[in-house]
Amino acid sequence: MIRIAPSGRVLAVAAAACLALTACGGGGDTASQASESAAPSSAAPAAKGDGTLTIGTLLPQTGSLAFLGPPEFAGVDLAVKEINEAGGVLGKPVAKIHTDSGDTTTNIASQSVDKLLTQNVDAIIGAASSSVSESVIDKITGAGVVQFSPANTSDKFTTIEDGGLYFRTAPPDKLQGRVLGDLVVADGNDTIAILAMQDSYGTGLADQVTKTAEEAGAQIVERVDYDPKAADFSADVAKIKAKNPKAVVLIGFEETAKVVQELVKQSLSADKVKWYMVDGNMSNSAYAEMPKGTVEGVKGTIPGAAAPEAFVEKLKGVKADLNDFTYAAESYDAANLIALAAEAAQDDSGKAIAAKLAEVSKGGEKCNDFKSCAELLKAGKDIDYDGVSGPIEFNEAGDPAVATIGIYQYSEKNTYDAKALEYRTGNIEG
Repeated sequence: MIRIAPSGRVLAVAAAACLALTACGGGGDTASQASESAAPSSAAPAAKGDGTLTIGTLLPQTGSLAFLGPPEFAGVDLAVKEINEAGGVLGKPVAKIHTDSGDTTTNIASQSVDKLLTQNVDAIIGAASSSVSESVIDKITGAGVVQFSPANTSDKFTTIEDGGLYFRTAPPDKLQGRVLGDLVVADGNDTIAILAMQDSYGTGLADQVTKTAEEAGAQIVERVDYDPKAADFSADVAKIKAKNPKAVVLIGFEETAKVVQELVKQSLSADKVKWYMVDGNMSNSAYAEMPKGTVEGVKGTIPGAAAPEAFVEKLKGVKADLNDFTYAAESYDAANLIALAAEAAQDDSGKAIAAKLAEVSKGGEKCNDFKSCAELLKAGKDIDYDGVSGPIEFNEAGDPAVATIGIYQYSEKNTYDAKALEYRTGNIEG
């Protein structure tokens, strides 16, 4: 494990050979599982909930992050299954409604939020994309509903106006950016190029990588913030090639597959220049059909700690055919924390849940699943839920105060191993 000091520099390293975040899941519209009653989306929230905790999801079934949808849906499904097996929340089964977030090229997310609010959800888990969340956060929090993302990493959400109703289990990109920047420089790269998608996620992460790498003495010889919807990336890659970098950092979503093909075409293949990726493009499906070894040796970062094998097996029981597992644990923890906050408040309304989320995440008696935590609450105890994704412990901004970043590497099969090369843990503000 590597501890990040306040300066953002690495103090100590210990390699880990643990299982990576692994999970499985799928998502369709399961509105039939929700409460039968519905309230207009524009109606002001009641002072107290209706007694049935209803969790909506706003996660990618389509769009540029569709590969993240199945593990995220699975994490929520597993949590709700376990919560209901343990007696539910406030003595009633938790209801869930799955919807598609799409991406920023469509209006799917806004339509899905309208649907969820109409069905009187108390909390919405999602979106995965920071830009999608940013486009709907006012609508969600303005309705008095908790928005809880398992995957948003844009630094913008730390200071965004949310009425105290936005939370996330994924750490802001200032930590992932520090870890990635340190990794690139530690691998001996003193000239670095960055290809980043032009949105709040891409530019924010690129800014932090730049800051960290330059503080370590490396030079960013070229940075291209590109349009992810572009049909062709030849000109963008040509700018990178002209600067002859030792390493290229690729920050994007599914369009990275096209960028990779262009890098190879322009003789900047991974066996000649070191490539580095991030959680948005670390996929086990995006490059699988490419020629063997196309991304062999490529390293990338994914927020989250190692998932216990027992958790992995439970998730496989929900959906066995996953080949991407990112953010399953964060989604599972989000659902559990929402349920525990409702139990602690004895109220399933959004504002009541939000008021208890920080309390159930730190400072009390430690517990790590809904059943044991709920039993402690019923016994009048203060609890500290430590999740599968980490200790969580929300700060005043609704961010996890401490988080872990895993470092992975692709094999000749163009997939990355389920075992991380190592994990680096640090304070978000450090």
